[in-house]
Amino acid sequence: MKEKKAFYVNGYLSILMLLVIAVVSIFFTSMIVYIPSLLIISIVLWLIGALIISGITIVNPNQAKVILFFGQYIGTIRESGFFITVPFAQKISLSLKVRNFNSSLLKVNDLDGNPIEISAVVVFRVVDSAKALFDVANYHQFVEIQSETALRHIASQYPYDTFNEDDLTLRGNTTAISDELAKELQERLAVAGVEVLETRLNHLAYATEIASAMLQRQQAKAILSARQTIVEGAVSMTQMALEQIEAGQDIAFTDDRKVQLINNLLVSIITDKGTQPVINTGNNKEK
Repeated sequence: MKEKKAFYVNGYLSILMLLVIAVVSIFFTSMIVYIPSLLIISIVLWLIGALIISGITIVNPNQAKVILFFGQYIGTIRESGFFITVPFAQKISLSLKVRNFNSSLLKVNDLDGNPIEISAVVVFRVVDSAKALFDVANYHQFVEIQSETALRHIASQYPYDTFNEDDLTLRGNTTAISDELAKELQERLAVAGVEVLETRLNHLAYATEIASAMLQRQQAKAILSARQTIVEGAVSMTQMALEQIEAGQDIAFTDDRKVQLINNLLVSIITDKGTQPVINTGNNKEK
């Protein structure tokens, strides 16, 4: 099923036609005494007026009227105003306004198998009235179910969080995840004639039963990541210090002295406590 334009004309023309029919019918009715055959013409005019009245419809802004003629879809009126369409047709109103759907709080497992809580807001509107009414039982309920299904699928494809900057995560890349959710949801909702305008994650957290454990895990990973950065910097600084000392002072260290110097530099840089300097005054011989 695909939306098509219905037949309709300006409704104000119907008012003029009804006034003319009413005046002529009243005149003919008054002349029946003299000309009995005018009764049939008067009845026909009243029937024509009834047909015109049955075809009158009003379409509000951001609303569509789906026209059915004895169970057959004949088109949709999207233009707002006062119109005349096919007589004795069923006219179904359908809102074209932008709507938003706030999904319920879902508990799913992320890519690493950790239970998380997630929910999203979906902004959508109907773009094909025929598909929305005839291809699905209830398009609004269809949007809700498909939104939660797509959200579950997307959440299971990515980890909640990692310390690798190149990884795509639910917590660190919410915009990219939202765009991916919108793309998948649009594919699911195309059958219902619905356009997805925007999707946003509005809740994301570890499940309560593992929240404290995952917090400790995050802290441990953060400490490990920080230590790794400190060690890499300390090694680089130590290497640079040795090169500058040897080049500037024309000093050649023995392997033992170089190891000792490297050890002292690494300890002083890496330690998170203040270091106590030790002054070496030379070798003291006991007497």
